[in-house]
Amino acid sequence: MSLYITTPIYYVNARPHLGHAYTTIIADTYSRFKRLCKEDVRFQTGTDEHGDKIAEAAQTAGIHPKEYADRISSMFREAWPSLAIRPDNFIRTTDEHHVQTVQKILQKVHDQGDIYLGSYSGLYCRGCERFLTEKELVDGKCPDHQTAPTPISESNYFFRMSKYQDWLIDHIQKNPDFITPERYKNEVLSFLSEPLEDLCISRPKSRLTWGISLPFDDDFVTYVWFDALINYITGIGYPDSEKFSGYWEVAEHVIAKDILKPHAIYWPTMLRAIGLAPYKRLHVHGYWNINEAKMSKSIGNVVRPEALLQNFGVDTVRYFLLREMSFGLDASFSDENIIARQNSDLANDLGNLFSRALTMINKFANGIVPAPADLEPADKELAGAAVNMVTEYTAQMNNFAFNRALQAVWAIISLANKYIVSSEPWVLAKDPAKTDRLKTVLYNLAETLRLIGLVLTPVMPETTLKMAMALGSTEDEHSRQNLVDHGEWGLTAPGVKINLGPSLFPRLEKKVGAPTKDGQKKMKEMSPKSKEAESDAGLVTFDDFKKLDLRVAEIKTAEKIKKSDRLLKLTVMAPEERTLVAGIAEYYKPEDLIGRQVIMVANLKPAKLMGVTSHGMILAARDEQGRLSLSALAGGVTPGSKVS
Repeated sequence: MSLYITTPIYYVNARPHLGHAYTTIIADTYSRFKRLCKEDVRFQTGTDEHGDKIAEAAQTAGIHPKEYADRISSMFREAWPSLAIRPDNFIRTTDEHHVQTVQKILQKVHDQGDIYLGSYSGLYCRGCERFLTEKELVDGKCPDHQTAPTPISESNYFFRMSKYQDWLIDHIQKNPDFITPERYKNEVLSFLSEPLEDLCISRPKSRLTWGISLPFDDDFVTYVWFDALINYITGIGYPDSEKFSGYWEVAEHVIAKDILKPHAIYWPTMLRAIGLAPYKRLHVHGYWNINEAKMSKSIGNVVRPEALLQNFGVDTVRYFLLREMSFGLDASFSDENIIARQNSDLANDLGNLFSRALTMINKFANGIVPAPADLEPADKELAGAAVNMVTEYTAQMNNFAFNRALQAVWAIISLANKYIVSSEPWVLAKDPAKTDRLKTVLYNLAETLRLIGLVLTPVMPETTLKMAMALGSTEDEHSRQNLVDHGEWGLTAPGVKINLGPSLFPRLEKKVGAPTKDGQKKMKEMSPKSKEAESDAGLVTFDDFKKLDLRVAEIKTAEKIKKSDRLLKLTVMAPEERTLVAGIAEYYKPEDLIGRQVIMVANLKPAKLMGVTSHGMILAARDEQGRLSLSALAGGVTPGSKVS
């Protein structure tokens, strides 16, 4: 069996965020799971680097689009190892092989008459980088970007997508697992119930030059989707590579629901025109809402992977994202939710079971896993449930129901904790006549932990390595474990020496970085008259300073806020666009601020001032006369650069 699993290639108009991390963790976990099933796996991710938004962001930064793309693409490449994500290939749409292959495909489709020159008048959304239909608008605006599209009339090249509409409907209906979950399949079929328009696949160079030139008309560049989607086959060496012939028929794509239409309609029809079979499956997930609000660059509530890792660690983050979201539906992210998962599921349940079991093996069996004696009903129940767990876990992982797979694992963790309570090893240890019974209980606990660690390996690779080594395995032995050969009960060898270590997961305070109640009490009790208080007054630790996310921001627009003499409304790039309110109107004219670079506190909670929501704060100094002066930078710095 083989698998080719892909993420979307991420657009390099902004740094990686929680949504990117979730999609990529999903693909990584699934690829690890399939390797655990002894399958041949190829896992690909990468970056999408052409189009309007890249050109605009590069212009704002004052650099060439390729230099800008290099910079942001490297941020994605460097983000994944810290999240224990291990792709086999990282593709970029500026790679020479990709560019050449896109042009060959364009020429082929053009030569067979499936691309033609026409004129078009429509509503163009710059954020989506495509024309929208009236039906897609909500109150006259793009539902994803909350902006009114721009009317555009121009000549362009079109792909005869409508030619393949009936074929696509038939293929989806005959292959019920082609798009999962089912709600997204139904959404696509509903869209296809109306006549399908042909797809505009070019942009005139008079409007956009940053893209792949059409091989049959050098006055145009390729529309970003017709370029980007082809990465899935160029990344495995289309058309001549052995990788392509071996992997394409087992290709599975993982995407978020906002790019359903390009992947479920554009891409299959493109493949049909190229003469290729469609991918095997398309897996579509929902959005992460941040504290009940949709994550958005425009409102400044974007969660960055590096902040999550600093506060919670890689395996807690991976577990939380997979356990909290029911694949296909939206889910809510908050510090409180992830802390609750760590304290309850990881510290109390898994961590407590692991610590208690190993401590008792160490105390009652001199750190050696004993051989079991005859099994009693409670032992058979535990063993049978563990084997059933492996079967249920495997089925749910294959169905992309990661949360249900983890629920099955946690049911065994709960049963094993109850098994300890009912078996009372500490009582058995006091009775020499119960020695065989004690050995059986301790063996069963070691074997249960082995199976739990085995199935959790794709989800929490660092933790399960610690578990395996504590249970007497080497790192090499752990890397060679698989569900086919090691997913049965009773494979722990008696006589194995266990290795006690620190707890797997510490409990966390309810608010990351906030003082505990005891700490707050001590702060209140400190007398301002004490010498210690006077010497420490106003000082912060380096950890306190690290909580501030200071970024270089470039002011794009500035205007006075009505009914306020003091406040200005600023639009800044950092590198994404956000709105700030600054109390500097008495000292700076709006027109003098355009293009100026300032330092912004990027991780403040949004606040509404005079009816305008501010998503950050800019730094300024006040002199002896009370005048404010904005922070200044010695030279041009890329917007969004971190100040440290």
